[in-house]
Amino acid sequence: DMHSEYGWESTSEQGGFVKGLRQLFGGEVLVYSLDPATSRNRNVPIDAEVVIGLDQIEVEDVILLQDELNLTSTAAESAYLLVDRFKEGWLRSLLAMDAETLNEFAETSGGHAGALSALKRKLEQVARKGFVKETAPAGMLDKMIDYLANGRHVVLEFGRYSDTLSYMLTANILTRRIRRRWVEKTEQYIRTKDPADKPRQLMITIEEAHKFLNPAAAKQTIFGTIARELRKYSVTLLVVDQRPSSIDADVMSQIGSRVTALLNDEKDIDAVFTGVSGSSSLKSVLASLDTRQQARVLGHAVPMPVVIRTRAYDAAFYQAVGRREVSAAKAQEEIDELFPD
Repeated sequence: DMHSEYGWESTSEQGGFVKGLRQLFGGEVLVYSLDPATSRNRNVPIDAEVVIGLDQIEVEDVILLQDELNLTSTAAESAYLLVDRFKEGWLRSLLAMDAETLNEFAETSGGHAGALSALKRKLEQVARKGFVKETAPAGMLDKMIDYLANGRHVVLEFGRYSDTLSYMLTANILTRRIRRRWVEKTEQYIRTKDPADKPRQLMITIEEAHKFLNPAAAKQTIFGTIARELRKYSVTLLVVDQRPSSIDADVMSQIGSRVTALLNDEKDIDAVFTGVSGSSSLKSVLASLDTRQQARVLGHAVPMPVVIRTRAYDAAFYQAVGRREVSAAKAQEEIDELFPD
C-alpha cells in the first residue's frame, strides 16, 4: 500500500473520509507498517513494524533498483563478487569498507575498484532508509508470512517512505520470501499428497506494476517469475497500473483477467489486448467508457467481454461487503436455516 490508502481510513476525492479494509473486515486484515510513527499519528492501529536487515537484501533487489540508483552495467558483477566472499553479509561488508579495504578486495577478487566504490556510494542511499537496519528482528517477516499461510490478509503501509526506491526494495524482498515459502509448501504437498499440506491460493497486489514488470526488470525480478509461472505454486499477481504499455508483452499475455477503465493512449490500449484474439473490435470501446464510472472486464473471469458500471464506495457498499457483527444465537439461526436437519 504505497500511499497508505487501503489499510485504514483515507480521504476521498469528494471530500471527507472513507473506510479501509481493516475497518470493514476487522481482524481478518492485518496492517503492517514501515513507518509506525506516521501510522500512529493517523490513529492507525498497526499490528507490527516492518524492518529490513542489510543481510536480507540480495543482488536481485539491487538490480531492480538500477534506474532509481543510476547503477552502471557492472553493478551486478561487482555485487556478486562480494556475495562470493561475504555471502549474506555482502552489503554490510561493502558499506563498512574504507578506501584501502575496498582496493584490497578489488585486487584479491578481480573486481574493479572504481566500480566497487561507485556501488558502495549508491547503495548508501538504501542503508540510510529508516526501515533498513543492520539486522532485522528474528522471525518478523516469517510471522507475517505465517499469517498469510493461515488465511489472514496483510496490508503493508509505507508512511513517509512512499518513494519508489523504498517501495520497490521492500516489495521485492517480501514477495521473494513469500514465493519461497509457497514453493516449499507446494513441493511438500506433491510429496505427501496430504490435503492439509496444500498451500492456500495467494494474491499479491502491486501498484505501479510497470516498475517491476517492464521488459528489463521482468526477466530479473521475482514478479516476472511469478507472472510467467501461471499460478504454478498457488501465487498470482493483481497488477495495478496506469501505463500498461510499459509492462513486458510476455507478462501481459499471461494476465488471465483484465479490468480496464478509460484509456486514450493507443499504446496502452494495444497493451491491454496483448494476447487477446479478436481484439480489434473491442479497442474502440475503451476510449468511449464513462470516466470513473465504467470499466471493461475480459478474460478468464467472464464468459465474454462485458462493460460494467462501478459502484460508489459509500455506506451502502460497506454494508454489502463488510464483516457483519451478529450474535451467536443469530449465527446459529442462519446456519439452521441453510442446513436444516
